[in-house]
Amino acid sequence: MTNTKADRLYDLLPAVHRMRDADRGYPLRALLQVISQQVNLLDADIAQLYENWFIETCQDWVVPYIGALVGYTELLETGEPAAQSSRALTRERILISRREVANTVRSRRRKGTFAVLEQLGAAVGGWPTRAVEFYRLLSFTQNINYLQLDRGQTIDLRDGDALENLDGPFEETAHNIDIRCINAAHFPERYNLPNVGLFAWRLKTYSVTQAPAYCLEEESPNCFLFNPLGCDTPLYNRSRSNPAEPPGKLDLPIPISRRDLQSFETDEAGEAVSSGIPLYYGDGLSFAIWTGSPRKLIPANSLVVADLKDWTYRPLPDGVAVDPQLGRIAFPPGQTKRQKVWVSYNYGFGADIGGGEYPRVLSQPSVYNLYLVGENEVFTRIGAALAQWQKDAPQNAVIEITDSGTYVEPINISVKPGQTLQLRAADGKRPIIRLLNWETSLPDALSVTGEPDQNHSEPSSWFTLDGILVTGRGIEVQGEVAGLVIRHSTLVPGWGIDCGCEPDHPTEPSLELDNAPNCVRIEHSIIGAIQVNRDEVTEDPCRIRISDSIVDAIRSGAVAVGAPEKLCAYAILQVRRSTVFGQVQVQAIELGENSIFMGLIRACRRQLGCMRFCYVPLGSHTPRRYECQPDLVQNAVLAVAKQDGLSSSQRDSQLLSERLRVEPEFNSIRYGTPTYCQLADTCAAEITGGADDQSEMGVFHDLYQPQRTANLRLRLDEYTPAGMNAGIIFAS
Repeated sequence: MTNTKADRLYDLLPAVHRMRDADRGYPLRALLQVISQQVNLLDADIAQLYENWFIETCQDWVVPYIGALVGYTELLETGEPAAQSSRALTRERILISRREVANTVRSRRRKGTFAVLEQLGAAVGGWPTRAVEFYRLLSFTQNINYLQLDRGQTIDLRDGDALENLDGPFEETAHNIDIRCINAAHFPERYNLPNVGLFAWRLKTYSVTQAPAYCLEEESPNCFLFNPLGCDTPLYNRSRSNPAEPPGKLDLPIPISRRDLQSFETDEAGEAVSSGIPLYYGDGLSFAIWTGSPRKLIPANSLVVADLKDWTYRPLPDGVAVDPQLGRIAFPPGQTKRQKVWVSYNYGFGADIGGGEYPRVLSQPSVYNLYLVGENEVFTRIGAALAQWQKDAPQNAVIEITDSGTYVEPINISVKPGQTLQLRAADGKRPIIRLLNWETSLPDALSVTGEPDQNHSEPSSWFTLDGILVTGRGIEVQGEVAGLVIRHSTLVPGWGIDCGCEPDHPTEPSLELDNAPNCVRIEHSIIGAIQVNRDEVTEDPCRIRISDSIVDAIRSGAVAVGAPEKLCAYAILQVRRSTVFGQVQVQAIELGENSIFMGLIRACRRQLGCMRFCYVPLGSHTPRRYECQPDLVQNAVLAVAKQDGLSSSQRDSQLLSERLRVEPEFNSIRYGTPTYCQLADTCAAEITGGADDQSEMGVFHDLYQPQRTANLRLRLDEYTPAGMNAGIIFAS
């Protein structure tokens, strides 16, 4: 191990010299510390040179050079590399995959084999994949001397499993041949002799561990939902760490169907020997249910798979009904009264955004007081930790929630001048703060108030919300607060959602800024509308910085960022790599970059700032725009119309067609659904690859999905067996 001590050279001196140096005030020690610093740097560089010989331990910049030694060719069809910033380095790690370079020699030896295609999907695209040879699904006349009873079977309308797997990666039903190619630009077809499909799953699975289930009392005290927010959530399979070849349903991040959960394996006599429930249910598996105090895991043999769409099914006294497609639980009448229900489950989403149990980097001051809140901690309620914090009055403090529980309590935070407070979830946890109507005569938002400074100086207190999910109400900030930071958190749009993911209060904002703070930073979060109330005479404009986030005003035409009953909010906005549903009405937009705005924009000071590589709806009043849509396609149509001499009606028709073509399309625009904010496959290429680095516009920019797709397509062409055509099919 390399010695990095500052006194490594001083410790080598004889004791007599160190004693003489001590008598003179350690001048020799100070000199040797400066020399040791350079020696440490040299030692670290020599140690890293050895590590750079191996693909597993080398630095990122060495990966292309090792790839060149083994004949790995870089893919630059998705654009030349940008400046060496942290985000550019992330893009380079996707363009030049360390895993693919490591497996280059082994993959070249297996080139032309079918199994290597699935490994390419994980190494190049970073997605779980399953390859399917479509010629095996074609109907054909069999040779009587060489029967293949498991191929070319016609569909049986009584076989529910076969019907559920139609056009999917696990299909076994025969199809008629189609001569079209799987890679055709328009109307591709799968079922042809040379076609091979690589099904890729882009959605990730995220866990929720031992969280309280939501009791749907309007239906019955025995009806529960897995999602603590009270909405239907399809349960996802927790993938195996070592998938099989080819991967099965238990190896992939796919939603669990009712048939998968209740499927039975039979022996040669046709007798059921096992069910699908033990494969998915249990502590550490895809989902689990606990009841009672202390918590007791419900045995797997007590579960019954049922369709709980209308809550009409009633299980027997010793059974518990589960609907994995809706994420619902039904207990026998009277069984769960006065008993709590806890659940663990997995759900699907596109990226590490909003409150979740995914790993994230925690940030705090170098010196701070820590208050732990949790079921097994000193403080079991957030209010108790806040009371102790106010009593201690430290300059910097962190209140950390160590479980994924739901905290139902009023929270009112008063920050003194010079104080910083961080309310955060522990790494790998997702606590929920549920705000209720505690006082009927007052609003009950999570309030953050800054106390005035007696010296009348500028506000210096900061509040940070990190890794928390807030539902029931929004957050209100007022008083002398200098800054607000919202990181990896969710302020549920519309305050809450029902079973169908419809908002409870679609007109209410999630964040109200009442003359405070001076600066707001929103990073990797999901929030509803932002309302700014600020005195334009005595105050400077509020600076709002939004990055890698979703701002959802829910209704089309609603205001996502604005001020009530004013032309525009007294705020200067900066939006990077984000998706905004709703209108934006602010004083100025300092920068809009790689973002999607689905509502009209009104910037009162258009001479300040710029918009670049964004989608901006027609009719918006913005600062100068650069490489934005639909401006680019409109300019192209006008140029062609002028060159070809088209009439005004023909020109207007083409303009309308191009505007509609490049309008962003989403798989879902409702918070709570797995594909929330994900761009649809039919979305125009100008949007899916319209960012400044050829990635997609919007909140999922940093996934670099266009680069992954382009890389994988080119590698498939290189490794596909001779005479075959391989295509990518996105299963999620």
